[in-house]
Amino acid sequence: MKIYESAENYLETILMLKKKHENVRSIDIVNELEYTKPSVSVAMKNLRENGYIEMDEKGFIELTDKGRRIAETMYERHKFLSDWLMDLGVDEKTATEDACRIEHVISPESFEAIKRHVEDTSKQE
Repeated sequence: MKIYESAENYLETILMLKKKHENVRSIDIVNELEYTKPSVSVAMKNLRENGYIEMDEKGFIELTDKGRRIAETMYERHKFLSDWLMDLGVDEKTATEDACRIEHVISPESFEAIKRHVEDTSKQE
């Protein structure tokens, strides 16, 4: 099943919120992304039905192994690409926004090639 960019964003957001707080609820996602409650509710339902998250009776959200893999991939790409763009002289706001777009469309092959190139270049310095 193809996962859409919006689902990847939700999963990455859940992961980032989990790094800051022990528990994550839908309202935390609403506040973080500034989306409406109904939009987040529908997204959480879809993520749950597709096996990316689980929700307990108190509404706390946990990533499944499948959801965590996607979230960690998106987070790694986002962090790496943001840092790389800033190292190239792009301001933080633009670098973060661009990384957010790039992380969803870049192939694993291209991302790994860029990562290897940056790592090899930094070893030479």
